[in-house]
Amino acid sequence: MELLKRKIDDDLLAWKNNPDRLPLIVKGARQIGKTASITAFAQANYRHVIAINFVFQSKFKAIFNDGYEVDAILKNISLLDPSLEFVPGDTLFFFDEMQECPACATVLKAFKLDGRFDVICSGSLMGINYREIESNSVGYKEDYEMHSMDFEEFLWAKGYSPAQIEEIYAHMRDVAPFSELELGVLFDIFRDYMTIGGMPAVVKAYIDNKNFSGTLQLQRQLLLDYEEDITKYAQGLDKGKIKNIYRHISVFLGQENKKFQITKVARGARNRDYIGTIDWLADAGIVNVCYCLDRVELPLRGNYNPRLYKLYYQDTGLLIASLDEESQEDLRANRNFNTYKGAIYENIVGDMLVKQGYGLYFYRDEKSTLEMDFFVRDKDSLVPVEVKAADNATRSLNKLLSDREKYKDIRYGIKLGYKNVGFNGQFYTFPYFLAFLLKRFLRERTEKANIPCH
Repeated sequence: MELLKRKIDDDLLAWKNNPDRLPLIVKGARQIGKTASITAFAQANYRHVIAINFVFQSKFKAIFNDGYEVDAILKNISLLDPSLEFVPGDTLFFFDEMQECPACATVLKAFKLDGRFDVICSGSLMGINYREIESNSVGYKEDYEMHSMDFEEFLWAKGYSPAQIEEIYAHMRDVAPFSELELGVLFDIFRDYMTIGGMPAVVKAYIDNKNFSGTLQLQRQLLLDYEEDITKYAQGLDKGKIKNIYRHISVFLGQENKKFQITKVARGARNRDYIGTIDWLADAGIVNVCYCLDRVELPLRGNYNPRLYKLYYQDTGLLIASLDEESQEDLRANRNFNTYKGAIYENIVGDMLVKQGYGLYFYRDEKSTLEMDFFVRDKDSLVPVEVKAADNATRSLNKLLSDREKYKDIRYGIKLGYKNVGFNGQFYTFPYFLAFLLKRFLRERTEKANIPCH
């Protein structure tokens, strides 16, 4: 079966080519393609791969019973499987589903100091006990967080080459409008991406079948799998409360202000009873949390209210699947979603920002006279990002940009919508599908502005 090309492929190769590489922990939500990517990399780059899955091969949990010296571990592995060979310099140990055996994190220091073998661990964010792992492997591991497929990876799956994606970026960089044909084709692909999401199994079914057949069933199964994992892995927290929040995400996104309110999750629900539940869902890779800024100014971190937030699904395809039966068809036909239309576009843009490494922040004043969907930053300034589901006025964006005295950190803005590329002297207008390139655009724009004139 042909594997989908992923960005981690090049990152794993760069890791192997680094002479000072540390044992690697690849973390991420379940079923985003971690195991498939690491396995393909291992088989292509090592003559010997010792792949141990602590879910399917639970007997291997005992390999650490005699301590964490590498030779003791090799001896125990050999006892369980005498056919395995350990060749220094050409062997990779791949410990998969490490959340089932946290002890494997403790051994990373020993493998690094020993120096004969490379090690990659992988696990679901749902089950990894960070405190246990962090305390045992500080300084002797490298963390890599993997996400579901972003829009660029989706374009690769559709057959688009890196050169074609550079041509797409050139429109953004040069503020050069797309032709009607280009715009129509790319919007169609983007709508498919929103409907499908980035879970590899769902994308693979869509690519192989050349239609949406079976994709909704796969997505709904993933939603159920996440609920099962909450039951399995949410240690020390009320699993019922976590499930209650999980099931209410789409309900709050359907409301006008989209703000998540614990007090409306259940009768008598209080914030203090739900402490830790939102963090667990975020750490598990299920939700993206978007916090409300206290003030529209830099810095973003430390300038937000932890009690005011919106919750978005990390995968927009799963948001669509959580709605009614007709939602996929409505989205593909670009029919009116009422308040959900705005929620879906906010969800997908938030996901695209997170996959570029951004935290999520929004702003709404007390009277709701000024509100902004997202804020990002470049090297020098705060950049408001407005997500427009409909072609209506941009009052808040104009207000932020016109009052330079009050909003001194803002120099320009971004508007995303069903629009072509443009710039009116104050804000850039980009079609939604360019959001995956936003960080690169802001970085190169800043670099260009800081080039000294000769």
